[in-house]
Amino acid sequence: MISITREHACRFLLAKNNLLGPGRLRGKEGVLSYVRQAGCVQYDPVDVCGKSHELALLSRVRGFTRQMLWELLYEDRALIDYFDKNMCIMLVQDWPCLAYMRDHFRNHTRSREAVDAVAQQLMQLAHERGSISAQELDLKEKVDWPWGETSLGRAALETLYFRGDLVVHHKTGTVKSYAPAADCLPRQLLDAPDPFRGERERQMWQVMRRIGAVGMLWNAASDAWLGVDGLNAQARAEVFEALLGAGVIAPVAVQGLARPLYVLRQDLPLLSGCAQPGGQDRAVRLLPPLDCMLWDRRLIAALFDFHYKWEIYTPEAQRRYGYYVLPVLYGERFAGRIEPVCDRRESVLRVRHFWPEENVNPSNRFLWALEDAVQALCRFHGLSRVVWEPGWLAEESKC
Repeated sequence: MISITREHACRFLLAKNNLLGPGRLRGKEGVLSYVRQAGCVQYDPVDVCGKSHELALLSRVRGFTRQMLWELLYEDRALIDYFDKNMCIMLVQDWPCLAYMRDHFRNHTRSREAVDAVAQQLMQLAHERGSISAQELDLKEKVDWPWGETSLGRAALETLYFRGDLVVHHKTGTVKSYAPAADCLPRQLLDAPDPFRGERERQMWQVMRRIGAVGMLWNAASDAWLGVDGLNAQARAEVFEALLGAGVIAPVAVQGLARPLYVLRQDLPLLSGCAQPGGQDRAVRLLPPLDCMLWDRRLIAALFDFHYKWEIYTPEAQRRYGYYVLPVLYGERFAGRIEPVCDRRESVLRVRHFWPEENVNPSNRFLWALEDAVQALCRFHGLSRVVWEPGWLAEESKC
């Protein structure tokens, strides 16, 4: 078993996630390269200072714009919105690999009879119009749905999307417009068989995918396994054993950790190359709450000594930081958390607060790098300027 220090493991995670050094990913090809490496980029519709998937790409891909992602999703059809680890953006080539999920939704959805009664009509309407959204449908009858009662129109469109009969044609804000999959995806992709010979092969593919997304993971309960159906503790142990036997993953002992971590064997050269500190990376990167490197927050705490919780679902009185707070990465360490908010009415990006980690002294060099990252976020949103609100940096934290 390979033995490394925590610092070595941290450098590898950052390098694997394209978060160390000047960055090699650029433009639309850079977006595709990162999605290919991560497997899937988790989507979330909340937009306080940018949606989570946008922030993930902005922190890694030089020159990233929303238009790039729009083109890749809805014009080039190189990417697709669908479920993997919750709602995600992934390569369209992965469509056959998620056949099990579409099969599940064909047999397990609420209000199935009501949906089936209008399904053919909606498929025909979507084909004739090019795309349809729930707001355009006169199907207001209320039906049971996982998030409470909703209109039959919304439930039917979402069910057909879950089943793979419809795909997202485009989005207007958070409103999805759907079109028949047959009108948007290549026939050979739609006709491709499920590539897995049963549940175990599919789980092995997904576990490999999640290890590759985070960089390294342990054989333990983790949010990184969300969406890997049937992966209880016994199944997970068997999957890891099978992957080890196939020589696909390799164990790594990290100083101070009680259990081994596992990396993709193809990443061993990168791991070896991260043994020594590299150049002095002085860039600040603002990571989103659902960044794939943060999927296992216990792991991040164990390696970086950075304890992060997304407090969006925490009652306001119980929040330690704020509603939508981003981890701040500075070189090879987490320097703190920041709360930027887009004020589109005034065309400004407001920085409400920055909380440095206890062992971080915000030097002038760091603050300049932080300002560069915030200005880049401001430009991404097309806002006119940044406003650093009074008290954004506590007096005791100032140099």
